[in-house]
Amino acid sequence: MALIYLANLAHYVPEIVLCVTMIGLLFVESTYDDDATSRPYLFTLAGIGLLTSLVLLFFASGDEPQAIFTNSMVIDPFSNLIKIIMVLGTLGVVYLCKESKDIATNLKAEFVILCVGVLIGGMILASANNMLMLFIGIETLSILSYTLASLKKHDERSSEAGLKYSIYGGVTSGIMLFGMSHIFGMTGTIQFAEIGAAMSTLSPAEVAILMPSFLLFFTGIGYKIACVPFHMWAPDVYEGAPIPVTTFFSIVPKMAGLAVLVRVTMVFFAEETLLQHSWIGTVSVIAALTMTVGNVAAIGQRSVKRMLAYSSISHAGMMMMGAVVLNELGHRAILFYGVTYLFMTLVAFFILSFVSDRYQNDHFERFNGLIYRYPLMAVMMIVVMFSLAGVPPLSGFVAKFNILSALVNSKMYVLAVIAGLNSVVSLYYYLKIVRIMVFKEADASDNLPGFGFQNQAIIVVLTIPVLVLGLFWSNLMSFATGAKLFLIQ
Repeated sequence: MALIYLANLAHYVPEIVLCVTMIGLLFVESTYDDDATSRPYLFTLAGIGLLTSLVLLFFASGDEPQAIFTNSMVIDPFSNLIKIIMVLGTLGVVYLCKESKDIATNLKAEFVILCVGVLIGGMILASANNMLMLFIGIETLSILSYTLASLKKHDERSSEAGLKYSIYGGVTSGIMLFGMSHIFGMTGTIQFAEIGAAMSTLSPAEVAILMPSFLLFFTGIGYKIACVPFHMWAPDVYEGAPIPVTTFFSIVPKMAGLAVLVRVTMVFFAEETLLQHSWIGTVSVIAALTMTVGNVAAIGQRSVKRMLAYSSISHAGMMMMGAVVLNELGHRAILFYGVTYLFMTLVAFFILSFVSDRYQNDHFERFNGLIYRYPLMAVMMIVVMFSLAGVPPLSGFVAKFNILSALVNSKMYVLAVIAGLNSVVSLYYYLKIVRIMVFKEADASDNLPGFGFQNQAIIVVLTIPVLVLGLFWSNLMSFATGAKLFLIQ
């Protein structure tokens, strides 16, 4: 048994590298004084660890799927690509933390260490193949996230964000665990594949008991995705947390939650049963509500960060629709959407962060006349806003088109219409920021220190995939087609 576990570790190297990186960061931080103005070795070590994990994941993406640690985890192409998205997002956020003034210098080390820890939890979630590992992944991700949300300890809004996040998280974790206990009681196992097999042998009475159990179980997943009605924490937490934290929350926990949703849906509900219809129906309604609530609520926001928070809720609803399709078209669409959403989110929050650092707030009027002061940055922001709205030929359009195509192919026409109408609604608030950047006069002519040559170059590099993936998307779609979900029989 010990030899088997040692052999399994060979398939878990990217996560081990991140664990070693996290421990190394703790030691490096202990060498700095609290008043140290910079911590170059800290960010260097974090970058090396994340890049090493990224390279390992990339080379492992073509390997044969493996069930490791007595089938408690699955390493397959699907989970590897989700992990690649999360690691890339963490890399971008770590750099943003280094440049941002929204996090105090003496707290940046804590931010980086906690981000790596949350990433490890997200990677556990992406590969979880039983209830225990799923719960460990969610709790690892959640508990560290509570601290991240309240990182600005002298800011009342940040403290409130951390408190709300922890209260919501604690309640939803308890509800999810209660649902898990019911599922275990009815099926006698915590393994996903065994639960899926046992569900086909249940009596109608047992199925009736399991229906609410799966709803309770979904609470924990829905909380991480920030879907309706578990989204109420997101706008306040996103607004109160520092911008690098908000950026991180928009990418890593969301992608981890979607990975779990896809795996659970495919393993538990692949066969046509009453439970399948109830689960797919529930997730479909929640996805439609999530898109609609996110888009409608974003319209009246005065804070760009809060607007992007509601925007991320609506995009979560769009990606959830790929999970209800129950075939590879849906999974491929989610993976493509995740990659494009990663770059769009990073660019939007990078520009927002550097504007907010100068004015100490993120109101829309701070972007007035930005095209006359920093035309390149304004153009990058316009590209991203149009892409988030799904305007062709940008990558956001292709991502949404793939979701709609998967829905139409599965004859889910109502969901496809709702998704299309929501894309039209989102144009209003995305074009609002475009309008004030182009048609409003600049309130000031002073420089924005964050828009130095290096940061502008990085923003341009991050924007390139938003353009390129909209025109040459077939290669990424081919790669996503190979990233199949491995289901243990």
